[in-house]
Amino acid sequence: MDPIIEITALSYAYPDGKQALKDINLTIREGEKVALVGPNGAGKSTLLLHLNGILDGRGKVRIDGMPIEKKTLKTIRSVVGLVFQNPDDQLFSPTIYEDVAYGLKYQGIDPKKVCELVEKALLDAGVSNLADRNPYHLSGGEKKRAALATVLSMQPRILVFDEPSAGMDPRARRELIELLQRMQQTMVIATHDLDLAARLTSRTVVLDSGVIAAEGPTLAILGNASLLWEHGLS
Repeated sequence: MDPIIEITALSYAYPDGKQALKDINLTIREGEKVALVGPNGAGKSTLLLHLNGILDGRGKVRIDGMPIEKKTLKTIRSVVGLVFQNPDDQLFSPTIYEDVAYGLKYQGIDPKKVCELVEKALLDAGVSNLADRNPYHLSGGEKKRAALATVLSMQPRILVFDEPSAGMDPRARRELIELLQRMQQTMVIATHDLDLAARLTSRTVVLDSGVIAAEGPTLAILGNASLLWEHGLS
């Protein structure tokens, strides 16, 4: 498959001078599901925020062959759907239906098409029964799936997740994993949940102190006890 994400010599420092990423080189092919693992402060979230231009470091990031720059941002953000760790960052309307429809309406899409896309996204995320519910009255797992629906409505080819199973009870976590297993989009998943990585992804990248410490087949990486210990993963 062709590369859909190409990161070349990417470095990023926060305004306070903290170096979050150092010379990152990574290629992800269309249809791959890749886990991004590492200790707290490793730079995982910072890397994710470069994939749709929220952050802009030194180096190159290309999505589906397009460099991320001002004139391509709108297109890039239609290709890359980012699901934040905290679903409350994406749910702000009186009902889930309105949240899922928000981005489509903002783009001026025909109302009939909006309805079709919203209903499909709700169905794909397993939250059709929650369409008329207020997001603040939902469980953590329900909120996570509703936040995913807001992203799916935009029909992205790439799904980017920051700690998708954080704070979930066992049943909600299992349901989320089963849902993501059925999806065909390219996925980049930053997670501390190594079992989720093993069940969902074919490749794992270990990030530590802003650099790629290791990468390879997920089962090989997760089976390397000394590597996991060295990078705070066990």
